[in-house]
Amino acid sequence: MSTIQRTYLDYAATTPVDQRVLEAMLPYFTRDFGNPSSVHIFGQRAESALETARETLAAGLGCNTDEVIFTSCGSESDNLALRGTAFTSREKRGASHLLISPVEHHAVSHTCEQLARHFGFELEYLPVDQYGRVNPADVASRLRPNTAIVSVIYANNEIGTINPIAEIGAICHERGIPFHTDAVQAAAYLPVDVQALNVDLIALGAHKFYGPKGIGALYIRKGVDLLATQTGGGQEFGLRAGTSNIPYIVGMAEAFRLAQSERQQRVERLLPLRDRIIGRVLEEIPRAQLTGHPTERLPNHASFVFEGVDGNALLMLLDVYGYACSSGSACKTGSPEPSEVLTALGQSRSWALGSLRVTLGINSIPEEVDQFLDILPEIVSKVRAI
Repeated sequence: MSTIQRTYLDYAATTPVDQRVLEAMLPYFTRDFGNPSSVHIFGQRAESALETARETLAAGLGCNTDEVIFTSCGSESDNLALRGTAFTSREKRGASHLLISPVEHHAVSHTCEQLARHFGFELEYLPVDQYGRVNPADVASRLRPNTAIVSVIYANNEIGTINPIAEIGAICHERGIPFHTDAVQAAAYLPVDVQALNVDLIALGAHKFYGPKGIGALYIRKGVDLLATQTGGGQEFGLRAGTSNIPYIVGMAEAFRLAQSERQQRVERLLPLRDRIIGRVLEEIPRAQLTGHPTERLPNHASFVFEGVDGNALLMLLDVYGYACSSGSACKTGSPEPSEVLTALGQSRSWALGSLRVTLGINSIPEEVDQFLDILPEIVSKVRAI
């Protein structure tokens, strides 16, 4: 019995750790294992590694080192940014209005929903166009004196659309409203200079750009006050208590450095492959639509909906054939529901339940992409016939 050749096409979900990143991490598991809070030489070495990593991220973000804190992941960064700013904004200026897009990652949307449901904040959703983009003019018209924070995702994880973050940030700054963006998907392929983007808070997660899982970072512009949501010791400038995870912090910094320094080469290699996927799927599969913006989208990201297709069944059959992809449908046993993102785009249920996300990475090669595209029409047809 022949072994199925496996092809990974789900890099938006997670990425493998780059070998160079792994090599940078390894000494901090065994040789340089100290706690950076300790005063002896072992602790000093760990503290030096911590601060060197912070300098690396600050250089890539275009900010000061004391504006970068390390967290456990992008979701924690989003949580701290939103909760911390919301509570401080209400305490200092009576602001209780939260303004976000309806296509946010759940780390943002569920956090804001909890703030509204349990803590008395008012949550308002911005409109988006058919591609999931926020119009800066809509932000301007909905800002209030009591807006605590605005959050708009930089690049959407599900549909790949890139938002005009710099323009939105400029409007928020003009009004003196803190502006946060979830850049967890964006940081692998887009510029993240915080000055150019006009952001006050930006969330990153290492495992989206070939770093380890379980480590993230949050940029906090100087002058933006946050209430710490994890208390204990004084780590991370008193904003995020807990013993610093030095191996993972070192790994994140190296992965981030590589993502920034190699960004142009990675984009130039993946963009033609992405466009090949989009072109062939729309041409060869009937009743197929691209989701997200046709051009203002992540260079490694192709996403679709197919009318009359069960997205969950499609993923399972693709896996049988050796292809690892993802769907936007939040399929629950016996009760599949369309994704909130696709619903926000105006997709009907019969289309939205048949979603497929194909995302490329540094290990993707044209031959595997072509083999995938050769078999996909047949697989879609089989699922429709079920």
